[in-house]
Amino acid sequence: MSTEPQEKNIMTPGEYLALERASLDIRHEFYAGEIFAMVGASRHHNRINMNLARELGIKFKADNFRCEAFSNDMRVKIENGYVYPDIVITCGDAEFEDNEFDTLTNPVVIMEILSDSTELFDRTKKFFHYRKIPTLQEYILVSQHVISVNYNSRRTTIKIPEI
Repeated sequence: MSTEPQEKNIMTPGEYLALERASLDIRHEFYAGEIFAMVGASRHHNRINMNLARELGIKFKADNFRCEAFSNDMRVKIENGYVYPDIVITCGDAEFEDNEFDTLTNPVVIMEILSDSTELFDRTKKFFHYRKIPTLQEYILVSQHVISVNYNSRRTTIKIPEI
């Protein structure tokens, strides 16, 4: 997904959440008072997302993991904002910002599928924000153009080579 900045209009987190919860057809990310419309994803992006989410769900169910994967529409709270990762995983009890149960606060794994318009942002600023989430253990970046996965862990960072 790519983000397009909206008209520069500073708003509070509460105003953003009210706007976002009322929006039926478009999602927005929120950073330090600014909102960014989420632009539609490519066919390859959607295929990768669906395949990853399906395989994770099958694995979690088969192995009786206490983990749950959410795809695209689960908002995650970050410092000074809110984002929509392509895939987010929580283990144990999911924790939410409020009783709307639509803003996850304890992700363990976040996966982003890279596109031309988001790759630099996903690798830099978004990664910077994600590293501040205390529960986050792994950040995985998946290319949609070549077979390439970057795996970032609290313990180590490795790059799985292109095939």
